[in-house]
Amino acid sequence: MLTITIMIKKQDKKIAIVAGALRLPFLVRDALRARGWDVFVIGLKNFYDAKLNPDMVIRIGGAGAAIRAARHRGIKNVIFVGAIGHPNLSDLRPDLWTFFALLKILKNQRGYDSMAVALNKIMTNAGFNVVAAQDLAPELTFEKSGVMTRKKPTTADKKNIERAIDVSHTIGAADIGASVVVDKQVIAVEAAEGTAKMLERVVDMRLGRKKNGGVFAKMTKPGQDLTIDIPAIGVDTVNAVADAKLNGIVVNTKTCFVVDKDLVIKTANKRGIFIIAVDQ
Repeated sequence: MLTITIMIKKQDKKIAIVAGALRLPFLVRDALRARGWDVFVIGLKNFYDAKLNPDMVIRIGGAGAAIRAARHRGIKNVIFVGAIGHPNLSDLRPDLWTFFALLKILKNQRGYDSMAVALNKIMTNAGFNVVAAQDLAPELTFEKSGVMTRKKPTTADKKNIERAIDVSHTIGAADIGASVVVDKQVIAVEAAEGTAKMLERVVDMRLGRKKNGGVFAKMTKPGQDLTIDIPAIGVDTVNAVADAKLNGIVVNTKTCFVVDKDLVIKTANKRGIFIIAVDQ
């Protein structure tokens, strides 16, 4: 009887990571292994970092092979993590499983969030549990609210923060984007180009500006599926915000990954900007 109980627990601790680009897949993999998870890493061709050394590599259109491999290994838990850019046409060529999955996803193409929800439902119907990485590795986020840096928001900053949060929730509810820049008025809103490109626009817009002001907010969208679409900031975000002559960064607690958290805080302190985590 004892042996059966141990086997069940060991089975439950199996998980597959579907890995895209950048550092986040490394951090999630290492955090889960440190917690005793048996991690099977699936790299997405042309996106994953070769240093990740995945157990398996698939095309975006080749999900059927990954499904069979996971089932063969008794894996029922899956995490999606890492950035995905524009795939090659050859990578999109779907196998049979992916073809039918895409049909269902495209029926829900009202925005990124609706497609993420559809993918989650497809995986659930296939017998998998799509897990939010931040739930299993909360230390990769800011777990508590407050200011994380030496610099604190001023009274003017706090007004911009309130405005940025309000605007973020408005655009998020419409599934437009997750990020916004506010300096008394709305300076920029993230759209299809993504956060990095939006901040590049703000940097260009504010070249030659002598006085800093304003905030960058990357907030969770109302009703956002956080098992697949996970907000994240990193050192590049901090540097872009500082280059744009903004005073600080606002993120949610528990639902925004902070890639290389210690380095992010150190860089923010060095560049003289604040980072604040809020529960809203």
